[in-house]
Amino acid sequence: MRIGVLALQGDFREHISVLKGFGADAVPLRRASELSEVNGLVIPGGESSVMDKLARTFELRDPLRTAIADGLPVYGTCAGLIMLSTNILDGIEGQESLGGIDIDVRRNAFGSQTDSFEVDLDVPAIGEAPLHAVFIRAPVVERIGDGVDALATLEDGRVVAVQQGNLLGTSFHPEMTEDHRFHSYFLDRVRASR
Repeated sequence: MRIGVLALQGDFREHISVLKGFGADAVPLRRASELSEVNGLVIPGGESSVMDKLARTFELRDPLRTAIADGLPVYGTCAGLIMLSTNILDGIEGQESLGGIDIDVRRNAFGSQTDSFEVDLDVPAIGEAPLHAVFIRAPVVERIGDGVDALATLEDGRVVAVQQGNLLGTSFHPEMTEDHRFHSYFLDRVRASR
């Protein structure tokens, strides 16, 4: 099973390492031609507006949109969640997402880098034990459309993990902890889609 990790910007190396730990053939993805060679894709954390610009520069945006629409399993973390949303509430001028998950997101919803935090979340889809989650300049889901499942919420009810069809998104960075159940969950979904 070959999993691409979008390697235009952000913490793609960490995701590759985690996926390889599960035995996946994880590879950096930078060209549209590489999309046909992967069974799934991870869009890492980073800066969503920069990823958007680079996806256009490298002529990846439209092929990525097509792959998502055609059912490629994709997991987006932090900026990757923003990229998978249908609507960015506070994007910079001209910023576009790839779409796929019928949600509205707000970038940097918790504040600046200094407002980063960690919290334990209940995520029944991945198991009973709480998941320790790291939020760094994280987005939050402000609207969920039909067909979208909220997988995790904060104590105040704000949604921080979602799933729709073959698409999965988290506001937090599971690659930065020792708990990689979200990656395992995603790989299970990739296997089931084949």
